[in-house]
Amino acid sequence: MSSIIETEIKFRIENVQALAARLPSAGFRLITPRTHEMNTLFDLRGRPLRRKGSLLRLRKYGNRWIVTFKAKATLGRHKSRKEIETSVEDGSALAAILEGAGFKTMFRYEKFRSEWTDGDGHLLIDETPIGDFGEIEGPADWIDSIAERLDIKPGQYITDSYAVLFLKWKRRTKSKARNMIFADVRH
Repeated sequence: MSSIIETEIKFRIENVQALAARLPSAGFRLITPRTHEMNTLFDLRGRPLRRKGSLLRLRKYGNRWIVTFKAKATLGRHKSRKEIETSVEDGSALAAILEGAGFKTMFRYEKFRSEWTDGDGHLLIDETPIGDFGEIEGPADWIDSIAERLDIKPGQYITDSYAVLFLKWKRRTKSKARNMIFADVRH
């Protein structure tokens, strides 16, 4: 089990291949190639987790399952929040356990993710149904330094979750999609 304070920003990516090509010269090495990821957010009736700004997520990343609890975020220039996560042997069984305990699936989202590191933090490239995003995770000063090195301005920082980005996208596009999954989102 891992419990940390996660600090991150997202940013829009116009060209995934161009960004990936620049990362080695910025000191990054690829640690996980492009891998499919499916995420399911759970909550109880009345959405008490959502109301307090927390989330319970079950993620299938390639062949790995990970369950994560994230506490309410502190927002500023970066987003910081306590994150507790652990690997799970059988994600389908855990989903059934959660549902048996009264939790319901509230939102599903998927993406293709590649992970890069320079040894001090991580840069993630996420190809989602609503566009491509990068995430820079690490100490706040390091995030700003990497962003500057990659010509990402503070005005381009995004602290919204994928659920919030999806809701904003739905409002903008008038989409009826219920989840941020490729099968539901049509461009």
